[in-house]
Amino acid sequence: MAKKVKRVRRPGVTRVSAKHQVTLPAVAMRAAGIKVGDELLVRVESDGRLVLVREASRLDAWSGALPGLGTADDVEMLRDEWER
Repeated sequence: MAKKVKRVRRPGVTRVSAKHQVTLPAVAMRAAGIKVGDELLVRVESDGRLVLVREASRLDAWSGALPGLGTADDVEMLRDEWER
């Protein structure tokens, strides 16, 4: 009977699954300031090199465009009022 060989994981190294999914190391996520739920833009830079860029919230992009609304928090506060 053949022995199973356990693969040793190297820090910062991940593998592409059969479904083309990749698990990003938590250390890298924290260092980049990426949080659960953030949307990431995937850009191909060269052969074998992908770059992930956090997409800015569309709400944040438009904040301040309307008089009286300065931040995303102001918009969220108005939404809460409307729901009441």
